[in-house]
Amino acid sequence: MNEPERRITSIERQKRNPERVNVALDGEFAFAIPVNAVLDFGLRTGNQLSVSQIEELKEIDDTAKATDAAIRLLTARPRSVREIEQRLRRKEFDDPTIERVIERLRDWRYIDDEAFARFWVENRESNRPRGRRLLEQELRSKGIEREIVTNTIEDAEIDEIAGALEIARMKLRAYKDLEPEIAKRRLGAFLARRGYGYGVIKPVLTELLGEVETDSDPD
Repeated sequence: MNEPERRITSIERQKRNPERVNVALDGEFAFAIPVNAVLDFGLRTGNQLSVSQIEELKEIDDTAKATDAAIRLLTARPRSVREIEQRLRRKEFDDPTIERVIERLRDWRYIDDEAFARFWVENRESNRPRGRRLLEQELRSKGIEREIVTNTIEDAEIDEIAGALEIARMKLRAYKDLEPEIAKRRLGAFLARRGYGYGVIKPVLTELLGEVETDSDPD
């Protein structure tokens, strides 16, 4: 049995976005698609479209819109695959569309979880140092595989002592009016929240505030 067909009655460029056109079928607006889709499919007024052809055109448009949304996210900073997927779901794109976009972005090398992990670690080290433990948690929360996380952090050869000293010196200014022991406890807790273990915290506190009297982990 042949599919029912609908006739294209107009193809008009959008005023706000001339790279897209509105397509009317049988006198009623049906969908909008990119201009290049019109050219690729050879669409003209008077053409007859089957239900499957209409669905294919709508699918192409959904993919184009989702791709544009993903690229806008990537212009701000690199993103992990999971971040892109989550943001596109929030915009109510369906899973098949998201899968097509992810595959397209990978083919274009716009997304790469290994490259993203390197960017994330380098950016943190340069701007907001933190311990290996917190870096691991952050990368895992963004969907990066454990092996990639481990290898990236190991390759980075992070100097945790130097990073902890840098942020501890800045934070210490806020504690200048506190009793030394109170300042020490608060600074230790701050460094622990930044992902540093006691093996890093103790020498940092010793250098900045003198000998640490307790051997307990501030976590």
